[in-house]
Formats: sequence, structure tokens, C-alpha cells
Amino acid sequence: MSSELMEALRQLAREKNIDEYEILDRLEQQLAATYRRIMDLDNDTRVSIDRESGRIYVYELIPVGGTEEEPELEERDITPSDVSRIAAQAAKNVIMTSIREAERERIFDEYSDRVGESVTGTVQQSDSRYTLIKLREGVEALLPPSEQPSNERYDHNQRIKAYIIEVRKTSTEPSIVVSRTHPGLIRRLFELEVPEIYDGIVEIKSVAREPGLRSKVAVSSRESGLDPVGACVGPKGSRVRMVVGELRGERIDVIPWSEDPETYVGNAISPAKVSRVLIDEGNHIATVIVPDDQLSLAIGKEGQNARLAAKLTGWRIDIKSTSQAAESGLATAGSGAEGGTAEEPHDGRCAAVTSTGLRCRNKARPGSVFCGVHEKEALPE
Repeated sequence: MSSELMEALRQLAREKNIDEYEILDRLEQQLAATYRRIMDLDNDTRVSIDRESGRIYVYELIPVGGTEEEPELEERDITPSDVSRIAAQAAKNVIMTSIREAERERIFDEYSDRVGESVTGTVQQSDSRYTLIKLREGVEALLPPSEQPSNERYDHNQRIKAYIIEVRKTSTEPSIVVSRTHPGLIRRLFELEVPEIYDGIVEIKSVAREPGLRSKVAVSSRESGLDPVGACVGPKGSRVRMVVGELRGERIDVIPWSEDPETYVGNAISPAKVSRVLIDEGNHIATVIVPDDQLSLAIGKEGQNARLAAKLTGWRIDIKSTSQAAESGLATAGSGAEGGTAEEPHDGRCAAVTSTGLRCRNKARPGSVFCGVHEKEALPE
């Protein structure tokens, strides 16, 4: 191997950020195995490459004594005349292998530090087993079926965003696993669309998802006077609409976070109106009382709204209508903790509760909280 080839090897090592001495060590090992094979030797061989001139020396290691565990070896120079021709081909193989391994290492180092970030790529292949997403030239990510919303299908060359959940080394290429169902994807999408979140002025406190169907996002502001919900929704809903579009129409409720559990749980039941939230700290249960006509909306289709609210807040949530609460003997007035006695804001209906435990449906008389029948019953004798 000539000095010109050595210089070319060094240049390539610098360009590819590969250790040139590691390449030479590998080359010596490969050449040793190659010469032992082609020269049909019974003994091991050793190859030495002069680091300056590139000259190659081949030695046969001949046992001359010692023990089986620690034999004494004598090196006999068996360098063939055509050593450079074989070395050039071996060098090519070693260099290409080293380049591939170095590239794999760089990809692993780059993307292992990006777990928890969103990436954009183009769909290369999609079937029932997996979807491959090209992130950039030579780098692909795997989107498993378990990380795909059930309502999504992907077309070749379609650009999509995904969330990196795992990067691991394999015997071939690094395996980059991404998700379209992870709650973290919503966080990253809002960061891209809402400058206040990117700058840290608005914080996403919690996310609950049923991928492809509906999500709830709780936000708060570090700046007094700034409406965090309005910042996330954007003018005429423009910001949240971009996130919804990327998620193929997944419905997103943005609600204000509160450190007060009653307020927070009440907000989480949105879009249903809430009459009162009763907090049981010991059992970590929040009982939410809503007007009778809001019960279905509060629970949601197949319990979805209540389920997402529970995931979002971390509280077990029990939703009751005003009538159900009255039948259970629960106080329905005010907005304080269970057992409070605050008066219920007058809504125009008779405030009386009948013998069946249901609130009277009659309209209250002007200037009174009772209808004509119950007003008489409420008068002192």
C-alpha cells in the first residue's frame, strides 16, 4: 500500500470523522486473516502496516516452545510480492465498513438526544406491518401500527410529523421509533404554532388524548393578563386549527389549568356547564354536578368527555345531574367543597325539592325563588 494511498486514507478519515488508526488496526486484522487463507497456512499470521510509508509486512507466527496457554512464537517474514494488490481491495472493504459504522454511530448519537422531540418526514412505505418515514437522506424512522391512530392512512411521499419515542442500536442501522398517538406530539405541535408556548410564557400543564378522536389540553400563563387559552386557540381559531389539521381532524379542547382542583375539574368537563364540583380529598374523587340538560354533554359519547377529563386532571370523576344529586342528598349549590351551604344562584326555576327528591320544574314567581304552590308551603304558619 503506497504512501499516496495512506494519505488518501487519512483524508477520508478526516472527512468522515473516523479514527485513522482504528481503520489501520482493522485493516491489519483483515489482511492477516486473508493471507492465512490464501497462503493456506497452519499457523496464525500478523500483518504490520508502516504508518508513514504504507508498506505492508506479513509474518507467520511459528510456535517454538512454551505452553499451550502461553506459547512462544517466532515471526517469519512471508510478505508476498503482490501484497499491495490484495491490500488495496481489503483496504476498500475496511474503509467502507468503517464509514458505515461511523455513520450509524453519528445517527444514533444525533437522534438518541432527540427522544421526546417531533420530526417531519416523508412516508416511504406503509402497510399493515409498519410505516417507514424518511427523515433525511440515509435516515429512516419506524412508525409501528401500535403508534398509529386508527383513523389514519398514509400515502407514499406524504409529509407527516411524528414524535420520537425510542432510539436503539441494532446490527444494521439505528432503529428510530416514532409515534403519532403520543400526547407529547400535541405538545410539540402547539410549540410550533404558538409562539407564547415556544417562548415559555404559556405552559402546557397536561394533555389527555384518545388518538384520532379527541384531546384535552390544560394550559396556564406565566404572565398576568395573558389569556393562555386564547393564545393557543389563536385569532379566529387559526392556531388550534393548524394542530387539528396535522392530526387529521382530531378534536382538541383547550382549557385553563388551575391549582384549585374544583376549578380545574370543572374546567376539564368543558364544553358542558358545571353547577358544582365536590372534592373528596381522601379518596381523590371529584363529584361534578351539572344541570340536567348538560349531563349527556358532560359525560360525552361513550363516556369520552368524562374519561379525558379524568386523565387530564388525575382525579376520579363522578358526574351527576342536578336531579341525581338531589336524589342522592348531595348539596348542589355554590362551588365550594362538599358540605358547603352557599345558596344556589337563582336560575328562574322554582328552588323547591319535591317529596320524590326532584327539583320542581315550575317557573318561580316574580321576586321569589318558589313557584306559586311551593311559595305558599314555604310561608311560616
